[in-house]
Amino acid sequence: MPKKPFVFKQFSVNQEQCAMKIGTDSVLLGAWTSVKDNLFSVLDIGAGTGILSLMLAQRCHAEIIDAVEIDDLAYEQCVDNFEQSPWGDRLFCYHAALDEFVEEIDDKYDLIISNPPFYAPSLASPSSPDGEKLMSDARKTARFYDVMPFDHLIESVSKLLSENGIFSVVIPFKEEEKLISLASNFKLIPNKILHVKGTPSSEIKRSLIELSFGIGLSDEQKGNKQIDNLIIETSRHQYTEDYINLTKDFYLKM
Repeated sequence: MPKKPFVFKQFSVNQEQCAMKIGTDSVLLGAWTSVKDNLFSVLDIGAGTGILSLMLAQRCHAEIIDAVEIDDLAYEQCVDNFEQSPWGDRLFCYHAALDEFVEEIDDKYDLIISNPPFYAPSLASPSSPDGEKLMSDARKTARFYDVMPFDHLIESVSKLLSENGIFSVVIPFKEEEKLISLASNFKLIPNKILHVKGTPSSEIKRSLIELSFGIGLSDEQKGNKQIDNLIIETSRHQYTEDYINLTKDFYLKM
């Protein structure tokens, strides 16, 4: 029996074929990312279920919303979720590795968004006593950064992003300086950053970063990035006003 879909206010997402399920990271990124009035084309790198593409389809009128996904089952699920959504005519998923996609696509995108792999192979789930890995191959592909390391991601984005485009990404906070440094090698600079904490007393867990080429900005403006903070809940299931305001257009109970 298929599992029930994850139901949002304007669309539903099936995810039983995807190694990585819908989580707070993607919902925050999809809701937080800047959407310009003249946005024409969007690219979702490592689409998984297609959640980010679907959120942006709800938020903007971009005529082209493309996604790229390497995993066979996740690709099939993404296509199915796109077709069942209210915006199927604007959504398209490519079944390819990122380097293949970069080689084949000549178009530039006004907005590129990604919830990329986080975890190094050394952080894999330990083997069970009989030697079998506890983490499936699909999940490892989805979440190990050796499949899509940050330098490969940033270089690819620099080739696919339009001159005045925006790249929006969510990463572990501890990787923030590394990613910003890598991005600078390709003339990409941070415009705004959101630091996310689970509770008021917990450490910063995630960084949401929005980057661009900074075309038309002075050196002083390029050095002035906006940094905000978001706390998700004050206690178990007691969500902060900021978190509710950011996600209320999507979550049913917000």
